Amino acid sequence: MSSLWYFNGIPMAADDLLHHFVPYGRRLLITGCHGLLGRKLHALLAPANIVAGVDLAPQSALSGDRFTYYSLDLTQREPVAAVVEEFHPSFILNTAAMTDVDGCEMDKDRCWRLNVLAVENLIRAAKKSNAHLIHLSSDYVFDGRHPPYRETDPTAPLGFYGKSKLAGENALRGAGLPHTIVRTQVLYGVAPDIRSNFVSFVLDKLRQPGELRIVDDQRGTPTLADDLAEGIGRLIQLQREGIYHISGRDSVSRWEFAREIARQFGEDPERILPLKTADLKQNSPRPADSSFSLEKIRRDLSFLPRGIREGLQEYRLQREQLQTTHGGETR
Repeated sequence: MSSLWYFNGIPMAADDLLHHFVPYGRRLLITGCHGLLGRKLHALLAPANIVAGVDLAPQSALSGDRFTYYSLDLTQREPVAAVVEEFHPSFILNTAAMTDVDGCEMDKDRCWRLNVLAVENLIRAAKKSNAHLIHLSSDYVFDGRHPPYRETDPTAPLGFYGKSKLAGENALRGAGLPHTIVRTQVLYGVAPDIRSNFVSFVLDKLRQPGELRIVDDQRGTPTLADDLAEGIGRLIQLQREGIYHISGRDSVSRWEFAREIARQFGEDPERILPLKTADLKQNSPRPADSSFSLEKIRRDLSFLPRGIREGLQEYRLQREQLQTTHGGETR
């Protein structure tokens, strides 16, 4: 028997609740559609909605009967305005960003253009088209000293990446248009042709002989990309505004997460040894513990994402399926 959840006091089976929250018939514009989250949003939303994808590549491998692709540089104001005016979305889902934390510290100008200027361009275009803008932000807007973080907690970014994400949030909050800010962290998942994430990094290293050292003094709540996409789908369906934290439910150190990755994939977790962040000599500081409180999404969205064990089991299943359909190794 499937477990029952409660929505507005009404008991519903889990499958019925999921169907209830998948939006349909909307015009949705997804920026960064070739990234991990963009691909998951396309897979979830394209079958029942009119979807446009935006990315830098000249062409897209994404498809669908009602899918349109635009090659677009979000830092260029006029082309952004033209695409939004032409497609006229009801929702813009902004997943595009520069997320290389150390790279942002070393190239602040590029980071600002991608994480702030691009958001400002989308804001202008969204206001003209009357679109609701859903913007992806980060746990790095916090300093990591007072977890678990709620949506109302004070922000205090340590590095330039976090400062740029907070600036993007602030631009949106003061824009006077319907908007939702979704903060997430430590995103992992499976999709064709995506860049490495923490899980694939650990698996690649475990294929090599010897020990692997992972920091044990950085904690967070790792997030399966499929769960983040589902949470965003619920926000669209319910037309929620404001700030929402969407992440996995388990607060773990990177070292603990890596050891669970090893266990789930039949590797020896004892090969993974702890390391201190200071020993890495990284260009940008990181929050020590940016774990999220998920009380708001449980209350507002009737939603609780998976923990690391369940998330990694889903990751492994999807990875095996992708290897079968595409052949060879996948990230």
